[in-house]
Amino acid sequence: MGVAQDERRLLTELFAEVGPDAPTLCHPWRTRDLAAHLVLRERRPDAAAGILVGALAGHTRKVQDAYAAKPWDELVGLVRGGPPRFSPYALVDELVNPVEYFVHHEDVRRARDDWAPRSPDPVRDAVLWRRLGPVARLLYRKSPVGVVLRRPNGEAHVARRGRHPVVLTGQVSELLVHVFGRSAAHVEYDGPDEAVRLVRDLDRSM
Repeated sequence: MGVAQDERRLLTELFAEVGPDAPTLCHPWRTRDLAAHLVLRERRPDAAAGILVGALAGHTRKVQDAYAAKPWDELVGLVRGGPPRFSPYALVDELVNPVEYFVHHEDVRRARDDWAPRSPDPVRDAVLWRRLGPVARLLYRKSPVGVVLRRPNGEAHVARRGRHPVVLTGQVSELLVHVFGRSAAHVEYDGPDEAVRLVRDLDRSM
């Protein structure tokens, strides 16, 4: 099993537990909408382009709504089954999906009142750390100040170069959730007050 497969399994188990109308951190999506997004992404490349391209968003929304209308058990089964053989994702599942499934798993976990950070996992965290650098550079590209992401062991990624950068310290899982703009992340900020404010408020959308 790889990280993507592990996170997919854990997420679908959580889907089954909380049902189709539970909240997520991808507001205003409920769990049904999030599951439909994951299925669309892996099974309908014609519609997935609209996730990033505004002109195609209408088609994406229509296809996603059709998936969301399926019976919950069927929809969760599609997520659990992963990308079909004809999907490009079937060839690169463990290259492109660890971050996607980890973050969306956390989107459901952390929307619950009783959530707590998961314990560090050397295998999972090594995979996520390797992917965190490129993702952080992309999502912090608009930052007006420098940003450094640092693990408790001192390893660091430069997300945005700049003088007197803001240093964010946390476990790999917390840094990754933060980079994707989720407020429910346990990270520590170190830097000038105004620079920290700019980093906190930065729009990190694609």
